Amino acid sequence: MAARADRSAVGERAAALRAAQAALAAEHAAVYGYGVVGGRIGDDRLAEAREGYAAHRARRDDLARTVRDLGGRPTSAAPAYALPFAVPDAPAAVRLAAELENRVAAVYADLVRASTGSLRRQAAGALREAAVRAVRWRGGGVAFPGLTERATPATPSASPSGGSDGV
Repeated sequence: MAARADRSAVGERAAALRAAQAALAAEHAAVYGYGVVGGRIGDDRLAEAREGYAAHRARRDDLARTVRDLGGRPTSAAPAYALPFAVPDAPAAVRLAAELENRVAAVYADLVRASTGSLRRQAAGALREAAVRAVRWRGGGVAFPGLTERATPATPSASPSGGSDGV
């Protein structure tokens, strides 16, 4: 019986580690994407873009520590990420920021599901923050942030150039 409980705990830890790695990869992509947003956004929303950039950098750093605490080696950032669409101007930058937040919310929803305790609380907080930023960028919300994205057909991801899926 104890061996089965140990295997279950190992499986839960492995699931939490996979979800944390996915969230870390999403944060790497979000930091990259916010660099693009900041370069195209109008002055009226530049402070908001800087706040989003700083928030994702902080979450990224926290997740790297979390991955190490779970026994993993943190996923490194790719040198570049493919954007889901061209970002030639401020309106496109606003759409990109909202899309980045939607994608980050989705991976945090997965981390909430895969984790327990303080990690679950942190993931839920990150999900909430991403959902709030998405609403601000989009001008409206969705019923279940982080979950509605799973119901829509996949679109091109902000994945590393020539690599695996990022956000």
